Amino acid sequence: MQAKYDQHDFAKLLGAMLDKIVALVAPGEPINLVGIRTRGETLALRLRPLLNARGIHDIGFGALDITLYRDDLSEIGPRPLVRPTVFNFDMDRKPLILVDDVLFTGRTVRAALDALADFGRPSAVKLAVLVDRGGRELPIQADVVGLALTTVTREQVVKVKISGKDAYDGIEIEKRITA
Repeated sequence: MQAKYDQHDFAKLLGAMLDKIVALVAPGEPINLVGIRTRGETLALRLRPLLNARGIHDIGFGALDITLYRDDLSEIGPRPLVRPTVFNFDMDRKPLILVDDVLFTGRTVRAALDALADFGRPSAVKLAVLVDRGGRELPIQADVVGLALTTVTREQVVKVKISGKDAYDGIEIEKRITA
């Protein structure tokens, strides 16, 4: 299995995601794009102008912080860093695409769905992820996947690097460091 995907690979994966998102959106239909903080938000910011270039212009944008909705909040520590959740749109009765970098157990997405429910009721929620590494603990699956990794073990970690948040675009698969 390849342990590193460079910026060229990253661009191809982003293009594949873009094709799949465009296929989900009816012509002229408004959509809301919401990134899960932090790399999901950065990825959604990257997708937005690409969707505009593909003719999808009515795009609401949001950044969702799920910290207080996590089921492992007690493990994070006594003072978790909570960033603001920001939406520039009315969520009700419009389709929403939830964006994240890596889908693993499904717990982050579950927390995001709980958080979204506090802000409104979209007509539909679709999940777009750059990497699906398998290993689900909850019955959650992505509608849009850039890269599906079926051979990643729990002893490995998938690190997504996105320029704008990181120094470069790329995906690395490394051995998990245990203390």
